[in-house]
Amino acid sequence: MTTIGVLAVQGDVREHRAMLEQVGTDTVDVRYVDELDGIDGLVIPGGESTAIINLLKRQELVEPLRAQIAEGLPVYGSCAGMILLSDKVEGREDQELLGGMDIAVKRNAFGRQVASFEAPVYCQTIGDEPFHGIFIRAPWAEVIGDGVKVLGTVTDHEGQTRAVALRQGSLFVTAFHPELTDDTRMHEYFVREIVQS
Repeated sequence: MTTIGVLAVQGDVREHRAMLEQVGTDTVDVRYVDELDGIDGLVIPGGESTAIINLLKRQELVEPLRAQIAEGLPVYGSCAGMILLSDKVEGREDQELLGGMDIAVKRNAFGRQVASFEAPVYCQTIGDEPFHGIFIRAPWAEVIGDGVKVLGTVTDHEGQTRAVALRQGSLFVTAFHPELTDDTRMHEYFVREIVQS
């Protein structure tokens, strides 16, 4: 049985675990270094990226996570998780990150909490039917490296197409929150195409 850890320091931990269990995996909370042992993949939920990195420092998880990412551990980051897995945050060079994905993200790209919205995400990787994206203080990928594949896009309020689901090797990120929907396709993609492939 595939076991996926969910980083349980902030965010929709239960919701991600429920989604992962729906697609046939075992799940465990990850709060301590030894809980990284024996997992086949990891999900980093949304939340506040600066708060999450500070909590990870307190738990002495930053360097072990960076090492696991460098060694190819499959990791899926949603919203703040996308920020943490990026190599750079536009305009916030001081922000500490886990890194690993060759993208620069813009934080709160669509606006603050009051500008949260829902919109169709077009993602051919998971099928022709658009994914119902829930965006809460969401980032987008501003700069995308050559080795990064854009899997999903959304149209912003100015009519611009923005990259909001991306993959590089064993890393997968979304700017939106699939765990807040009834649609398991993003979690299924992560498990089937990245963790189990």
